[in-house]
Amino acid sequence: MNDPVAHWHAEHVYFGQLLKLLRKEIDVFHSGSDPNYPLMLDIIAYLRDYSDRVHHPREDVAFDRLAKHCPDLQIVLSRLQQEHRVIARAGANLHERLDAILAGEVIAREDVEADAATFLVYYESHMAKEESEVLARAAKHLTAEDWQAVREHGQGVADPLFGSEAHERFRELRRQIAREA
Repeated sequence: MNDPVAHWHAEHVYFGQLLKLLRKEIDVFHSGSDPNYPLMLDIIAYLRDYSDRVHHPREDVAFDRLAKHCPDLQIVLSRLQQEHRVIARAGANLHERLDAILAGEVIAREDVEADAATFLVYYESHMAKEESEVLARAAKHLTAEDWQAVREHGQGVADPLFGSEAHERFRELRRQIAREA
């Protein structure tokens, strides 16, 4: 994480790729066909396991520190932190519904679509807001000490999909991303 803002942006690019794949599968689901449920679950699992456990907590530290340097951003940053919780809950709900479908339960299509829409819209909007209103200000105002505090959150947790020690579980997801690129 030599350039923390570049790293932050790169993770957003990766997450955007995953959300695009998820949206394609949700479109298949919406059309009445069978989507690739295991792929969808892997996308959500990765975003929950890595993003909710590492990426968002790092952002929360950056937001807290940035708010001290830029009080005019306080409301925006507070909303973004709130969105972390909404995204986590929507991801958990969607994951539960997809797990239930794979277990043979009958789940109302509109419930799955509502959870998916909440997850996708919040996530995409959230990243766009960070890209447009936060990253440049963070690059300008956060100090080396601030970035060190950000780095300390999630230390020792390797990115299981895009990191150098990618987890075997996500092999098919990596292949799908490569095909889409």
